[in-house]
Amino acid sequence: MAKLYSLGYLVIFFTISRLVSIIGKPSITNEVLSHLDIATRLSVNISDATIATSTDFGKLVQEIPAAVLYPSSIHDIVKLINYSNNGAISAPFGVAARGHGHSVRGQAMSPNGVVVVMSSLNNNNNNNNGKIGVFWESSLGFYYADVGGEQLRIDVLHATLEHGLAPVSWTDYLYLSVGGTLSNAGISGQTFKYGPQISNVLEMDVITRKGELVTCSKRTNSELFFAVLGSLGQFGIIIRARIVLEKAPTRVRVVRVLYSDFSKFTRDQEKLISINDGMDYVEGSLMMNQSPPNNWRSSFFSTSNQSKILSLISKYGIIYCLEMVKYYDDQTANTVDKELQKMMRGLNFVFGHIFKKDTAFVHFLNRVRSGELMLQSKGMWDVPHPWLNLFVPKSSIMDFNVGVFLDIILRQNKSTGPILVYPTTRKRWDDRMSVVIPEEDTFYCVGLLHSSRFNDWEVLDGQNEEIINCCEKAGLNVKQYLPHYKTKEAWMNHFGKKWKIFQQRKSQFDPKMILSPGQKIFI
Repeated sequence: MAKLYSLGYLVIFFTISRLVSIIGKPSITNEVLSHLDIATRLSVNISDATIATSTDFGKLVQEIPAAVLYPSSIHDIVKLINYSNNGAISAPFGVAARGHGHSVRGQAMSPNGVVVVMSSLNNNNNNNNGKIGVFWESSLGFYYADVGGEQLRIDVLHATLEHGLAPVSWTDYLYLSVGGTLSNAGISGQTFKYGPQISNVLEMDVITRKGELVTCSKRTNSELFFAVLGSLGQFGIIIRARIVLEKAPTRVRVVRVLYSDFSKFTRDQEKLISINDGMDYVEGSLMMNQSPPNNWRSSFFSTSNQSKILSLISKYGIIYCLEMVKYYDDQTANTVDKELQKMMRGLNFVFGHIFKKDTAFVHFLNRVRSGELMLQSKGMWDVPHPWLNLFVPKSSIMDFNVGVFLDIILRQNKSTGPILVYPTTRKRWDDRMSVVIPEEDTFYCVGLLHSSRFNDWEVLDGQNEEIINCCEKAGLNVKQYLPHYKTKEAWMNHFGKKWKIFQQRKSQFDPKMILSPGQKIFI
């Protein structure tokens, strides 16, 4: 299997190299680039750098940049954007910031333009913005961290834990850049309680299309602040973010229970997220015959428990797993079980199918890493990922289960990765931000996190299209998270009532459409 995936990657690599001659001339020439005073930090022509940045974690889209910038400081990025914007050349070229490259549909790409490898800032000892600083805000009574936009969330976690502190909002996978998650939203099972990561930012430094470094917050340059958060990188490059911190717990108690009835499963999830000072994390997932509990989410279960679960799957065809977590430390260790029992009272899971685990706080937050390393060892990590992430209104979730989970997913028997489904609340989101969510107070986060071989990802992507068409036909009013569309009309439909202001913000903050062209929103 590993050889198959490796061979597929080589095929893609050489195919991209051959395509360069037919995809068109770069919008900025090598001769022009060579005269810039940042030329020594630019990689041009067809090179390992341009090939490496021509795709992303999804391995679904390939776009060759004219050059790749490895900035030694933020001033290199400022100069690059200034050059594209100042009219010294016949036409501006696109610029895209690349954090960890974990997008799946080309957000971090700049076809025939320049990709900025943000991690280069962190590697340069002269870059003060690359440091992670922890401070006390005496006037407001809380701690915060100033972190570079290029920093990975895992590094932010370790740095803040040295002070006994941690951010409150996380993604399930921590090897993502701060700027990258803030350009989308940053969600996981904590979102119902603390909001997405974009709701836990106090201030940012952003490089605008004019090549200006602007500090913005809710009170200062607020229009830019709200525009950038959840904007898919369309309005500026995030250089620094100020993130609220709280005292970090040391341990977590994890409980998973199983359901054969989707209505009971969702009702119990909604009950748990409604409890004040209740669970710290609530997520749900699907288990089916075609995806037995052997993926990275299932290392939780012992071998004997997996046999028990498979028996239940065989009986019902599909079961639903509810995962709930309570944080604690030495001071609350004696009461955590009693709190859990109280919150779980009245839950309607399948009798006898309750599984518990206790683990360190850091291990829980970074739980996907062990699965990643395992898949890497088998050559099954750097493969195509035709993901589909949706926000589904509460009023539509039962129809979604019937039309998508039971019909399309279960019937077609193609699932090749975790399928997540869990509720969150609108009250933790700020509608002034660019991200789009359903109108209802409660909505579900659904993630179909597929992996595939290089020669069959289109089958799964076709299933994604069928799911979207099913939702549209049934009027379920879903919204894509980490969205991608092929036409401007589809983008307009996605943004809905926000399209006008999104368009206005583009005209205001990036009128020459330099930033993040890989999304193809305005084409």
